[in-house]
Amino acid sequence: MRKKTSTGEYLAFISVKYEVDPDKFFLALIMAAENQKATSGNLTIECRGKTEDKAMFLISKDSKVVAQFSVLKEFLMEQGSPIRSYMDTNMVRRFLARKNMRSFMLPIRDLRMGMRQVSLRAKVLEIPKSKLVYTRYGNYASVTNALIADETGTIRLCLWNEQISSISTGDTIQLKNARTSVFRGQRQLCIGKNGSLSSIEEPITPIERSLLPQVPV
Repeated sequence: MRKKTSTGEYLAFISVKYEVDPDKFFLALIMAAENQKATSGNLTIECRGKTEDKAMFLISKDSKVVAQFSVLKEFLMEQGSPIRSYMDTNMVRRFLARKNMRSFMLPIRDLRMGMRQVSLRAKVLEIPKSKLVYTRYGNYASVTNALIADETGTIRLCLWNEQISSISTGDTIQLKNARTSVFRGQRQLCIGKNGSLSSIEEPITPIERSLLPQVPV
């Protein structure tokens, strides 16, 4: 069974994800609880209701809801920096690790012929019907050139055999250790034996519902 996320850990995660100071974020929660609304960095915090022992908050960014959760009043009465003390927890470390990994990924516009160990994240726009070809190894294989894109451009991705069925149009994919080449005058990416291709889930909202802290009713 997954360990329940504590309120402090969840708030630390939001603080890191949206780059707001944890101490100012905590003060904004207190102010919102008292005055119904407050801001912290690029976040707007609203208190949507109270009970005897907790307050319900809604957090938005640019009018888009990013989180909604309850906080026990005893947490809001803690002294010092209750959110800052959770900055080294598993949720925060996992997020920072993913963020650091993404920072090493190349945008498509920066790809050049002959590059190796290319890692990137992109959207699958098109997967043409595969063709059966006779390879230099003396066997038949299915091959197609999918079209993938990020916010900087598009490129063809050469897919073989089971790679073709491992992704679908509309998927967000992650490539690791690919290489670039040119085929018939067109740039393309190829996945070698040391490379990997995976379809990843792109969150519908910035905060996964499963990560919401469990607060006693």
